[in-house]
Amino acid sequence: MEITLASIFWALAVLALVFLVVLVIGIYITSKPYPNLGRYESEKFYEDPSKNEKLRFPSIHDPPSMDLSVIVPAYFEEERLPTMMDEALDFLEARQKKNRSFSYEIVVVNDGSTDKTTETALKYSKTYGTEKVRVLTLEKNRGKGGAIRLGMFVARGKQLLFADADGASKFSDLSKLEAELSKQKNSDNMAVVCGSRAHLEKDSIAQRSFFRTVLMYGFHFLVYFLCVKGVKDTQCGFKLLTREAAILLFSNLHVERWAFDVDLLYLAQTFNIPIGEVAISWQEIEGSKMIPVWSWLQMGRDLLLIRLRYILGAWRINKSPKAQ
Repeated sequence: MEITLASIFWALAVLALVFLVVLVIGIYITSKPYPNLGRYESEKFYEDPSKNEKLRFPSIHDPPSMDLSVIVPAYFEEERLPTMMDEALDFLEARQKKNRSFSYEIVVVNDGSTDKTTETALKYSKTYGTEKVRVLTLEKNRGKGGAIRLGMFVARGKQLLFADADGASKFSDLSKLEAELSKQKNSDNMAVVCGSRAHLEKDSIAQRSFFRTVLMYGFHFLVYFLCVKGVKDTQCGFKLLTREAAILLFSNLHVERWAFDVDLLYLAQTFNIPIGEVAISWQEIEGSKMIPVWSWLQMGRDLLLIRLRYILGAWRINKSPKAQ
């Protein structure tokens, strides 16, 4: 039998079709239509170190009783957490002295780490009281997005900020995010504002290898092409949301690890929730949990899967999330 270019072409086409069918079936089999919002029983309580007792967390579906909730995901952060907490509390306490009606809380979420992250955070609960600092300790590691979600679900604020435990961002920039949030809010009181490091990109490129720079630009292109348009820095760990936006977005968030920000902003654009972006100060802090090349490759894979799963309907969106 004579092998021709046409026969080779059709053979490859059939193989590609079979691969595509297997891929689609695989995505459906391995995907849950709605995210896992379940919690262990112990994760419904926080510790009051002054009274040595456990108290039940409230729910994000309750009416807000604070102006601001700050959610801090922490994974093996006993060494870096104090710097961030000291700066945040200094800023928030100073604001409260100027404006007695201002109220806030910080919720530190220990994402299943087995060091002294919880003990370190509880020292602040004892010093400032559990009205201002509460610690949520997860039974197992859920990933940064998963930890932030569970922190959001127990928050009391009208506005909710999540900030990295390493202290890379400066809390003085919170005022910029709040001003932008006020501008962006729609009639349903929904908005998201992202802190952005895009203005620092030229300086950071000078310190990176050519290969890492290519990976960075490749990731930015995939984010724009597949998921989120109009946001220059989707990955900055300093974002402010209204309570209404947080309920809707985090109830639908499927990705719990590094690419969760992209999923969050993709959902925001799907719901037509306004998104703002504000330049903030930023400094690299040693001890990052991200492995530069490997983490970017994982996020690139996740971007493709995010887009495919939503297009195929393997992931679905709940427009009326209920209390968890």
